Amino acid sequence: MQLNKTIICKDGFEMSVQAHEGAYCRPRVDNAERYEAVEVGYPSEQEPLLMEWAENKKSPTGTVYGWVPAARVSLVCAKHGGIVSGELPAGIPYIKANNDAFEWSEELREGIKKDCPLGVNGD
Repeated sequence: MQLNKTIICKDGFEMSVQAHEGAYCRPRVDNAERYEAVEVGYPSEQEPLLMEWAENKKSPTGTVYGWVPAARVSLVCAKHGGIVSGELPAGIPYIKANNDAFEWSEELREGIKKDCPLGVNGD
């Protein structure tokens, strides 16, 4: 099993996002076709959108975040301007940074609607 490369967002925010048999994810298997929840680890700064899942809330940049919904990971990436580099587990939309914006895929919009009752762009 090979770990995913660290996600680096346009604004410099970084985080590890993993899903495999030994990670806090759902399903908890290697090479799933799609993961509903994943393990986020060691973000470069405290991210309020992730704190609910922090294993150690006193050390937000030195801990893992278990069973984070896939849509929440997408929302964090979007908040930080999209992804410049790195890898995500299967089933998490890869929101690539674009010069000034990124595209909201239908899959992302639906996932965020489920995870965030306030919706996206006033939905």
